[in-house]
Amino acid sequence: MSEPEDHELEDHELSEPSSTLLAKDTTPVSRARSDHALYAATNAPGSPLDGTNFTLRGLAVGIFIGVIICFSNTYFGLQTGWVSGMAMPASLIGFAFFKTLSKHLQLPFTPVENVLVQTVAGAVGTMPLGLGFVGVMPSLEFLLKNSEGAPIDLSLWRLIVWGVGLCLFGVVFGVPLRRQVIIREKLKFPSGTATALMISVLHGGTQSKQNKTDEIETQGTEEREELLHGNERDNAIEEQPAEAQEQNMKADWKRQMRFLLIAFGGSGFYTLVQYFLPILHKLPIFGTYLAKTWVWTLNPSPAYVGQGIIMGPETTFHMLLGAVLGWAILSPVAKKKGWAPGPVNDWETGSKGWIVWVSLAIMLADAVVNLGWLLLRPTIMYGPDWVRSTKEHYHRSSSWKDLLLGQSYSSYTPINRTPNQASNKTPSKPTLSDEIPEDAPPHHLVSNRTVSILLPLTLILCVVCIHVTFGAYIPISLNILAILIALLLSIMGVRALGETDLNPVSGISKLTQLIFALITPTGKHANHAIIINLLAGAVSEAGALQAGDILQDLKAGHLIGASPKAQFYGQLIGSVVGAFVSAAVYKLYVSVYDVPGDLFQVPTAYVWIFTARLVTGKGLPPMAWQYAVGGGGIFVLATAFRIYLAASEKAWCKKLHPWIPGGIAVAVGMYNTPSFTLARTAGGVISWWWMYWKGRSETQVIVLASGLILGEGVMSIVNLILASMRVPHL
Repeated sequence: MSEPEDHELEDHELSEPSSTLLAKDTTPVSRARSDHALYAATNAPGSPLDGTNFTLRGLAVGIFIGVIICFSNTYFGLQTGWVSGMAMPASLIGFAFFKTLSKHLQLPFTPVENVLVQTVAGAVGTMPLGLGFVGVMPSLEFLLKNSEGAPIDLSLWRLIVWGVGLCLFGVVFGVPLRRQVIIREKLKFPSGTATALMISVLHGGTQSKQNKTDEIETQGTEEREELLHGNERDNAIEEQPAEAQEQNMKADWKRQMRFLLIAFGGSGFYTLVQYFLPILHKLPIFGTYLAKTWVWTLNPSPAYVGQGIIMGPETTFHMLLGAVLGWAILSPVAKKKGWAPGPVNDWETGSKGWIVWVSLAIMLADAVVNLGWLLLRPTIMYGPDWVRSTKEHYHRSSSWKDLLLGQSYSSYTPINRTPNQASNKTPSKPTLSDEIPEDAPPHHLVSNRTVSILLPLTLILCVVCIHVTFGAYIPISLNILAILIALLLSIMGVRALGETDLNPVSGISKLTQLIFALITPTGKHANHAIIINLLAGAVSEAGALQAGDILQDLKAGHLIGASPKAQFYGQLIGSVVGAFVSAAVYKLYVSVYDVPGDLFQVPTAYVWIFTARLVTGKGLPPMAWQYAVGGGGIFVLATAFRIYLAASEKAWCKKLHPWIPGGIAVAVGMYNTPSFTLARTAGGVISWWWMYWKGRSETQVIVLASGLILGEGVMSIVNLILASMRVPHL
């Protein structure tokens, strides 16, 4: 999750990238350099092992792991908005399960089958975010005012219909993008690459030294080599006999699993203790006055510490800055000036509800600048080549017919991938480096015919399901418009994810809300502007998240040599299962617990509905818009500066980049209470100490974080049962 791995956050996007990868040409070998099956040996077509790309046992285990992740994500999502696909832990758990049963398996558990397991698990597990069950649905069910269209019937069957409609179109739309971003451009997709490396290491790896050299030249990702060499054992292993290598690998995965189980057990036990001792959720570490008056407490949740480890020190320190700005500076100012006269922790009249407007402005500023750069950068990078190519074609054309239908445009004319690279004055034939790199065998690819059939069907299904669920509130025309905008913005999300490991789904959803603010419904839907705005944002978030997730998984599968077709169908099945499971889990939590309440404050739901009210012209608290404009302006400049530093090759820019605060991280630190942020910062400190101070590999600390998160997530199911049975607290 680092989301990381996800790093996959709504806070799903808090993980800051260590570097930005720009597509680079490499010197051509026998044909265009390929990274297909770079981390594993391919299986012969038609062989029994080739059939392990898609198995019922892999599908079943993936669904089981995904259901656990779904419970965990719903639990954490309703608390803070944090959701993770947990691809690496899913791979590790799947491997451990099948390794335990290895003596009873007719076919061994292969790397490609492990890819299927983590693909399906991620598809099921991320549905709470993808379908709005940690943000939009709580805002519609609990925060909507009567004047805005409340109450809305959100029965289980409606939520399931809504989920089935939204869970598929982004997956299908993402598949055609694979050829461009993974095969041609070889975008980084760091979490997908890290997952592939995890699978390769677990299954023994098959790389030669030459392959590893090719990898570094082709990919340019330092963290991958670090993950492979992190335990400083690879060179020694290569020199050992095969039997010694196998024993070494067994010892390694057993050690990792033991570490995961210890973290899992400790986190689960502490979570159970927290149920009986609720005071542990809010420890007054700064004194009772600051705790009661200004809500400065600590929730020493193992899972939040684990989340901080995955996010890393840069992101968590930026979140801490947001907490200080919001809860130590702006909150007392708003209270003293009378702009937020109610209790500090009150969303309506307190400073908690006042500072969220500032955090919203910061988040919107960050999203608009980053998404604008994604659109502008191709023009800056390739614009001169486009102009040069157009001028050359114009001068070579002897007539308008040649200009419009000339030979140069009737065949493929490559454009230099390196910006501003001088081109020859005379046209030349495409070189080997312009060829499409080697890909999976044709029988493993998803055909264009399949996509051309499924994409219209899933889009129609989405329109129908939204109309069945919310047809009384949103007209079909706006329903269709929301889906089209979602498709366009998901392309930007995929590119951002591929280059930075950050899928800006919250920024994309907020941008959609801004677009829909310009569309004022008339007629019977005139009073439903808030609901329409929320639903449109949810659709765009779903599309961007699904497209990003499938391509992250396809990148891992590409490096392992797995079948894209098997992953595609696994993702579809997992998404449908996730739609049913996540709807049921959401209804369980909101029926057993008070939502919003002390345990589940649903801050993301407040952000959603406050954004809808902001962009639709609803009134703001006193002085909120002045501070919001000021904060937004500051972070327009800060975000632009961060983009410049990330794109620069200068050493001082790389060193300075982590010190410039990121808007999303600061905003999340502001709208979440300090109790969550402090625990995550502790995790960031652990991550910094382990990787930067001690100089150790991140693999072990990621395993620790995964155990802490999964332990609390699983034990939250037990706590849910205890709460439903009204077991008293101590």
